[in-house]
Amino acid sequence: MEFSRELRDDVLVGDITLSVRLWKRPQVKQGGRYRVGPGLIEVDAIELVPFAAITKADVRRAGERDREALRDRAAHAGSIDEDTLVYRIELHAVSPED
Repeated sequence: MEFSRELRDDVLVGDITLSVRLWKRPQVKQGGRYRVGPGLIEVDAIELVPFAAITKADVRRAGERDREALRDRAAHAGSIDEDTLVYRIELHAVSPED
């Protein structure tokens, strides 16, 4: 699973625990482990939701300052309005020994 370079360290230290993705189909699965730079994450949950369902708490967990910043980051694959379906992915960093 790829993250912007400026987010990668925050993902690996556990400060970012949620990602919002605009995918045509899921690219990860619950319980799956994925390389993020020099580390690993595990996906705890994945659900398809309208962007309107993304909460302020989700925005904080994603490491963004507000919903519009999160919308802009997720929109690299296309525009996102309130009804656009996005994947809401809960995750945590893991050590290779886990």
